Amino acid sequence: MRALHIHAGPAARRHLEKNGLQARDIRTIPGAAGGPKGLILGPLDRFIFGQWLPQSAQPVHLVGASMGAWRMATACLTDPVAALQQLEQVYLHQHYHLLPGAKRPSAASVSELFGQTLQSFYGGRVEEVLKHPRYKLHIVTARGRHVLQREHRWRTPLGYLGAYATNLLQRKALGAWLERVVFSTPQAALPFASNDYRTRQVPLSEANFQKALQASCSIPLVLQAVHNIPGAPPGAYWDGGMTDYHLHLNYAGAQVTPELIADSAYTTGAGGLNGLVLYPHFQQSVVPGWLDKSLGWRHKATPFLDNMVLLAPNPDWVKRLPNGKLPDRTDFTHYGQDLAGRVAAWSAAIAASAQLAEEFEAWLRQPDLRQVQPL
Repeated sequence: MRALHIHAGPAARRHLEKNGLQARDIRTIPGAAGGPKGLILGPLDRFIFGQWLPQSAQPVHLVGASMGAWRMATACLTDPVAALQQLEQVYLHQHYHLLPGAKRPSAASVSELFGQTLQSFYGGRVEEVLKHPRYKLHIVTARGRHVLQREHRWRTPLGYLGAYATNLLQRKALGAWLERVVFSTPQAALPFASNDYRTRQVPLSEANFQKALQASCSIPLVLQAVHNIPGAPPGAYWDGGMTDYHLHLNYAGAQVTPELIADSAYTTGAGGLNGLVLYPHFQQSVVPGWLDKSLGWRHKATPFLDNMVLLAPNPDWVKRLPNGKLPDRTDFTHYGQDLAGRVAAWSAAIAASAQLAEEFEAWLRQPDLRQVQPL
């Protein structure tokens, strides 16, 4: 059974029909929120950043939220293959001890341990990320507004209840509660148009890198918010998936910057001057925000994704994985304190996902448009 499904927006499809897919065509790579689901993308990440993209020289924007931000930041380290393997092992073996009678660890304890993990992982290496010669990193966070401006025992749940109700009416109205704040490599323009939703951009620095990344991974009520990040507006910052769960951003409408015009890779018609978006994802649909997960009418493709090539696992292949699904956060509860059982199940899924990378590499050598489905 084929493991990999390839999907393309209309502009990307036209390019594939004429030219196939070359590393030089890629301008942007997103990394979705989704926690453990991102583990099955490890082999794809290692192939893309370790073997395929090094065949080209153009600048590439890496946009990530939550687990996707951790993956994209790791890809900016000097040896991305080794770093991504290390990330996989760190995530795989994370474990939180429970107090007697508790069903889940406290948000404070999870935040403390995660902060220590990030410090150990990136300690002394942030400069590698910020000064990568090609990759421009963009870490997406959600900053609370009004009642969500500060984390509070009862105001935070009430604020998110209000955000959910508002989001039902109109996604853009969610901006009354949460705004998108993107921490970017200094002087890097956003690789997407930001008029769809209330947005700020803040330069990444040694002083704010770890806090920004921790904020992007801080699921409300599961981890504590990160407050007052250096260089950014004051307030509480949460998981970037709250505003941009799968990064359904307006890539097709991105501003054309001088760096793109000067780069020959973008003057050859590879998805227009904005290039192509290559999206290793764990499902076909690109859900806008976390609060849209149950709103199926918001899961459809839009013109924002016209220049996107999306790589996703075949749903029938997924059913063959342990427990018949992708690894996900429910496994922490399902396995409880059985760390060995969870590690075994997740390791089996990761091992199986090597097939995704193998099939993508084979398709690049001999592109078959019959295998490319619409987004």
